[in-house]
Parts: sequence; C-alpha cells; structure tokens
Amino acid sequence: MNQKTYIFKINDNNFNEVIECAASIIKKGGTVAFPTETVYGLGADALNSNAVCNIFKAKNRPPDNPLIVHIHSIKSISNVVIDVPDIAFKLMDKFWPGPLAIILNRKNQVPDITTSGLNTVAIRMPNNEIALELIRKSGKPIAAPSANLSGKPSPTEAKHVIADLNGKIDAIIDGGFVNIGLESTIIDLTSRNPTILRPGSIGIEEIMDCIGDVDIGYGLEYDVEKSLKSPGMKYTHYSPDTKMILVEGEHSKVVDKIIFLLSECHKKNTKVGILCIGEYEQYAYAKEIFILGNLDDYKMVARNLFKGMRFLDEKKLDLIIVDGSNCYESIGVAIHNRLKKAADECIQVL
Repeated sequence: MNQKTYIFKINDNNFNEVIECAASIIKKGGTVAFPTETVYGLGADALNSNAVCNIFKAKNRPPDNPLIVHIHSIKSISNVVIDVPDIAFKLMDKFWPGPLAIILNRKNQVPDITTSGLNTVAIRMPNNEIALELIRKSGKPIAAPSANLSGKPSPTEAKHVIADLNGKIDAIIDGGFVNIGLESTIIDLTSRNPTILRPGSIGIEEIMDCIGDVDIGYGLEYDVEKSLKSPGMKYTHYSPDTKMILVEGEHSKVVDKIIFLLSECHKKNTKVGILCIGEYEQYAYAKEIFILGNLDDYKMVARNLFKGMRFLDEKKLDLIIVDGSNCYESIGVAIHNRLKKAADECIQVL
C-alpha cells in the first residue's frame, strides 16, 4: 500500500479548514489519523465496512482485534448501541468526555468488521477539541484504534504516526503532543458484573466510587481461540523492535539486578538502553538512558512512556531494560500493564 498522505499542522488560524477537509475524507470512506487526549487514533467511518477495512490494512491489525468507536455526544450513542443500562449513564455523566471506553450491545448497523464479529462494541467520547469536532463535522461515529503499526508503541505525537503510517493512510492531523499518553480505560457492562478489561488513567477506585464493585479482567492468560471484547488483550502490544526486558519487584533488588545485567552486557559489548523513573546514576554501563519522569509525577511518566520506547528504539540498541520497580500504584497500574504487554521478557526479583 503506497498512497499520498496529507499532513495537516492544525492551529487556531486553520482549525475549521483542516477539520472540514479531514471530515470530508471520513465521509468519503477515507482514513484520518487525529489526536485524542490519550494517544493518536486512526479513524474511519465506523458504519462503513470498506472504510474500517482500510484501518486494518494500514495497521496490519489482526481481524479479531475489535475497534473502539468514538462519538461526540451522549445523545449519539443511540446510533451505535442498544440496551443502555442506567449504570452506563452514570459512568458517562462522570467521565465523559474522557479516557473511558464502555462496552455495550451493538446495533445491527454496526458492521461485523468493526466489532470483530462480536455483538458488543466499545464506545467513548474523547476529551479533545480536534477529535470531537472531527466526529461532529463528519456526521459519523468514528472507529479509531491507535494510529501505529499493529503491536508497536502507541503514537503520542504526529511524528510517530508519520513514521509508522505515512503512505498508508489518507491524512494525518498534527495536533501536537497528547495530554495523557496511555490508551483509555475499558469497562465491559455486558458481563454479569461490570468488568475492567484494560486499565488506564481513570483508576479502579474512581470507577468504584461511581458505580460500586467491579471485576478485573486484565492480567489473565487467554485462550488464543477465544473472542475478546476489548483491544489490547490477546496480542503483544506497544513493543519496540529492540528486545525489551522488564525487571520488576522491590526497588533495591531491581536496581541490583539491572546493574548485574548491565555489567554482563558490558562484557559482551552489548549496547543497552535503560527506561526508568527517577534515579538513573547507578546505571553507568548503559549506552542510552530515557527518564520517564519523577516518582512524584506519574502523569508525566505515563505521558512519556511510549515516547521513551520509541526514542530508545531509534538508537539501534541491542537491548532495552526497563526498571519497573515503581509502577504499581494509581496510574502506575496502567503503566505496568503496558510494560508487561510490551516486554519480550519479564524478570521478577523477590
């Protein structure tokens, strides 16, 4: 696939013009990458099978990996889903627009390709002016997974989208760096109990404060033949091309283990990059170090996570080692989830 990809650098002066042009592409069945508050999404008309097919082709995405459908208002959910329970409206009132996708029963007009043949669909209303106006102007619900090649780190700025998808999609809206940097929390309301299938910046405690107890459906081992309701559960995700090892456990023991690994790699002239939070001076043998942020600012850590993976991947290293000792609380749960999915190997030190 090789086509002309238009790249629009959006600003206050050309906002309406860019949105109108991008919306026209969506209406005609094209594909447009655009920023949301979480990551950049690759969008197409969710009700147009051919348009959605182009998303899968451009990303080389497995067909059994369902998409999230983005809408611009609570009222417009009636175009996509049926049997909306009161508990869903509680979540929408509390968290929309925002980084929460809700799985509900789909309408028949939502094509099978959008939902990977499931009778359910994940929907959300993004908290981003560009995304909301694009959906509104197109007059279509927009199916939009992350705008990257399937399995690679999600894009948090337009240059990441360009690196992965230039020449494979119709247009890219460059709206700068995203605010959150991690994909949305996903909750399934079609199970016996509300079940969180993917952690995100909206934490479990916040959701429980809104609707009561929930089940946890991530971090489990899945049968590869099983159909899953949420993206990001069955396949390796968020992975750089460079081999990546996650070391997790008690902080001092993690540091000791990484120092040992660095020493062994140094003896073999192995080029190693370190991805870490806060301290880094002890990792003297590392060729490259990317500091995600400080221990007191996990929002910044989340925002930099995929940027850091891509940065180290571009350095053509032999190995990336991640200090995962500090990723267990609050939004750290979502950070840890992404690191576990991205790592080729996980070492737990006790």
